[in-house]
Amino acid sequence: MPKMKTHKGAAKRFKRTGGGKIKHRKAWHGHNRYKKSNSRWRRAKGTGILSGGDEKRMDRLIGK
Repeated sequence: MPKMKTHKGAAKRFKRTGGGKIKHRKAWHGHNRYKKSNSRWRRAKGTGILSGGDEKRMDRLIGK
């Protein structure tokens, strides 16, 4: 059985931390900032950590 290839689209959007977790950029940062409240903007700031089934799916796409 050949090795699985890395999904390049996923590899550009998700990175693995030193502890093996997968971090991602939070949503709602694309455009139309003026219609989002400051608290909503703060919640969407920075990066998040995947969990559960999402983490398993990304494990397969970006490799271990």
